[in-house]
Amino acid sequence: MTTGASDLWGEFGKYHAQGQKGAEALGAEIERIARKGGISSPVTSSRGLRARLRYLDSEAGRRALAEHGVSERLRRAWEGGRTPSRAKLAAVDAAYWDRRRANLIRSGALKRLLDNEGRGRRIEIHPVDQSTVPEKRKRVVEQRTVTARYIWNDAVSAWASGDLDTLDEIWDDVISDLDSDYAAYAYVGSIGISA
Repeated sequence: MTTGASDLWGEFGKYHAQGQKGAEALGAEIERIARKGGISSPVTSSRGLRARLRYLDSEAGRRALAEHGVSERLRRAWEGGRTPSRAKLAAVDAAYWDRRRANLIRSGALKRLLDNEGRGRRIEIHPVDQSTVPEKRKRVVEQRTVTARYIWNDAVSAWASGDLDTLDEIWDDVISDLDSDYAAYAYVGSIGISA
């Protein structure tokens, strides 16, 4: 069953417009923000690897490493001077991002950041790409900005659990503030959140 904003365009892409569901763009932007504040040094540098291993030096962190195929024995070998393979470096990086994401969700930090003490965050909405749509079928859809308040607890929870249907309903709430034009933003080229 299609609910929320995604059914507003009817047969999206019928005339070759290119974009994605607003809910998918919202989830991708929350993911970008969650990754924005992490360790900036690449895992391939000794500094980046050490920083990730320090971050993962807890019971939950070691469990995340083990889930990605990095054993305690292997970590000790690295401490003894053995060089990690590219695959194991990628595994450490994946474990780090998994733990960081879980910590941001568990602590509520991501929700607080986006809620911004009730003031919400400004969302810049970039319309779908209509460059391949026949001229007579093109819609006039401009870039828009909306401030979204009181959605962030539910949006982060839906993103964290991969609940695209709930994100779709939330996106419908966001674009309903765009007056009669709102159906044109059920699908978007991309969005940006000022956080």
